[in-house]
Amino acid sequence: MTRTFACLPLPSHSIDNEIKDFKFYYDAKFGRKKADKNGETADEAVVSNGGSLGVVSNGNPHAKKASEMAFYEQHRTEGQNQIHSNGFSPVNMDERPQRSLLPPFESAEMRTLAESLSRDIIRGSPDVKWESIKGLENAKRLLKEAVVMPIKYPRYFTGLLSPWKGILLFGPPGTGKTMLAKAVATECNTTFFNISASSVVSKWRGDSEKLVKVLFELARHHAPSTIFLDEIDAIISQRGEARSEHEASRRLKTELLVQMDGLTRTDELVFVLAATNLPWELDAAMLRRLEKRILVPLPEPVARRSMFEELLPQKPDEEQIPYDLLVDQTEGFSGSDIRLLCKETAMQPLRRLMSQLEQRQEEVVPEDELPKVGPIRSEDIETALRNTRPSAHLHAHKYDKFNADYGSQILQ
Repeated sequence: MTRTFACLPLPSHSIDNEIKDFKFYYDAKFGRKKADKNGETADEAVVSNGGSLGVVSNGNPHAKKASEMAFYEQHRTEGQNQIHSNGFSPVNMDERPQRSLLPPFESAEMRTLAESLSRDIIRGSPDVKWESIKGLENAKRLLKEAVVMPIKYPRYFTGLLSPWKGILLFGPPGTGKTMLAKAVATECNTTFFNISASSVVSKWRGDSEKLVKVLFELARHHAPSTIFLDEIDAIISQRGEARSEHEASRRLKTELLVQMDGLTRTDELVFVLAATNLPWELDAAMLRRLEKRILVPLPEPVARRSMFEELLPQKPDEEQIPYDLLVDQTEGFSGSDIRLLCKETAMQPLRRLMSQLEQRQEEVVPEDELPKVGPIRSEDIETALRNTRPSAHLHAHKYDKFNADYGSQILQ
C-alpha cells in the first residue's frame, strides 16, 4: 500500500516569526543585544556627546517600529564615528581634526609600502640654519623662493608665478649640497622626506614603481612637503645608453618622471630637491623637470675666510692665526676639505699633549689632573697645510661647462 504525503505550506507569519527569533538569539549571543531575566531585550547603549542612548522594545523582542530602528541605527553609526575625550565629543569644536599619518590606499600592500616610506620622514630638526652656511647666496635665495616664500605669501605665487617644483643642486663633493637640504628641513615648515636609492629600490618585481607612486601620494597628503633625493644620479641616469640596463630600472625611472610631471596638475605644494655630483649622467627628461639647476661651487675667498674664523676662532692671549695665509693656500679646497684642514691644525697641540702624557709612568691619569690643550702655533698650520690636499679641484672645469650649458643663475 502506497502512502501519499501532502506537503502543506507554512503560513507566512510563522516564517517571519522564526526569522525574527533567529535574529534575536543570534544578536543576544554575539553581544549586539542582550536579554534580561524577564526575556525583555534592550539595545546596546550608544555614547553620543557624553550621554547614552538606549532604545527599548517595551518587553516585546519581536515588535520593532521602523522609525525607532532608523533612529537607533542613525545614532549608532554616529557614535562609532566619533572620537570621545573626557566625556564630550569634538564635533562642535573649532579646531581642525588632526591629519592622519597615511592617506587612504586601495590595497593593504600599498599601505605597507607607505609605512616603510614614512620612516624616511625627518621628525626632528637637523639644526642647520641659513646663517651657518657660508657663501652659496645664489642657492639659498632660490631655495627660499621655492619653499619659504610660497608658504609665507601664498597669495602671490599663483598662476604663472607658481613656485618652482624642482631644483637640482650639483657641484663637486663636499661643497654643501646636503647642508642646504638640512637647512631646508630646519628652516622651512614642511614635511621633509629624506630619500635615497635604498628607499625606492626593491628586489621584488614591481615594488620599486609602487614605492615611487606611494612616495608622491604621501607627499601630497602631507603637503606642503619637500622630497630630497640625495645622489639622484644613482636612481635616474640616462636611459637607453647602457645595453645592460634592466627592465626594472627603466620602469622605476619612468614612474619617477611620470610622478614629477604630474605634480603640476595638483594644487598641493610638493617640492623636489635633488643633489648630485655627476649632473652630466642625468636623463634629459629629469633635467627638464628640475626647473632650476644650481651650481654649488667651491668656496670663494670670502667664504673660506668665514669658515676659518668660525672653525679656528681667535682666542685672547694666544698667537695670531694667519687667516690671510690660510685663504691664499687653500685655493681649490671644498668646504669639507677646509674642515679637515682645521681639524688637522687643532690636532697638533693635542698630539704634543698626548706624547707628554704617554711619557708618564702612571697607567691612568685622574681626570681632574689632566692638563689643558695648548694653543695653536704657526708651525701647526704649516704642518696641516702640508698634510691636507684638496679632493675635488680636478673636475671643476666639468662643472663649469655643465653650468654654462644647463645652469640657472639669478641676476642681481
